[in-house]
Amino acid sequence: MAERVAWVTGASRGIGRGIAVALGRAGWTVWITARSGGASGPTSHLPGTVEDAAAAVSEAGGRGIGVVCDHRDEAQIQAVQQRIETEHGALHLLVNNAWAGYERLNAGEWAEWNAPFWQQPLGLWDAMFASGVRTHYVTSAICAPLLRRSSPAAIVTVSMEAGARHEPSYGVAYSVAKAADDRLAEAMAGQLAADRVASVALYPGLVRTEGVMQFAEHLDLTGAQSAEGVGRVVAALAADPGLMSLTGRALVVADLASHYDVDVTG
Repeated sequence: MAERVAWVTGASRGIGRGIAVALGRAGWTVWITARSGGASGPTSHLPGTVEDAAAAVSEAGGRGIGVVCDHRDEAQIQAVQQRIETEHGALHLLVNNAWAGYERLNAGEWAEWNAPFWQQPLGLWDAMFASGVRTHYVTSAICAPLLRRSSPAAIVTVSMEAGARHEPSYGVAYSVAKAADDRLAEAMAGQLAADRVASVALYPGLVRTEGVMQFAEHLDLTGAQSAEGVGRVVAALAADPGLMSLTGRALVVADLASHYDVDVTG
């Protein structure tokens, strides 16, 4: 098989790492970016670096390449894109997963996360958009020319069902940001379709990430998904010859798992 190249952002831990490792098991070359690196140090008390994730991809059977990258800085994104283009000449899958919107929650601010919006710091909105939605837009824009030349290709933007409908338990900034991610995936799909580049939003369920497991006492984890289980769905989706028929849609991980007969819990 020809080399298949993916870039997973925000992949030092959590869902991003799970997606990267699952792609590695499927034989992909996976570029992994995040702010946490061995030399630069972690951005959180949670474990994980880009080097650790890259090693896990390689151990799974793929080729992992870890690069420290702050996705709020387009120059750093451009530098990674140029390396991918120089080393491979192609990019078949971009997974937009970088997301700083959980930083304060991961630091232990459970009460703040569940407070009404007028009691939350305004910086939470900025984290959701400047370090979330904007990073997805900028990374996609920088990668679009290479993806178009590599088609068939795909952009998967990790979102959440808060984008499709608002529930009282969702924070205002979170709900609006996820709706923006969904519209981003839909709008990009229309402009990329002629080049056979699919763009979809992806809705994982409750995933047993390092951050989530801090709050296990507050959560019902029955049927919760694993990060690599979400990744197995992404690998199956990327290999689907009918992927273009799904472009522009928000796709639920549980539904895709049933369709592709993929285990998402283990």
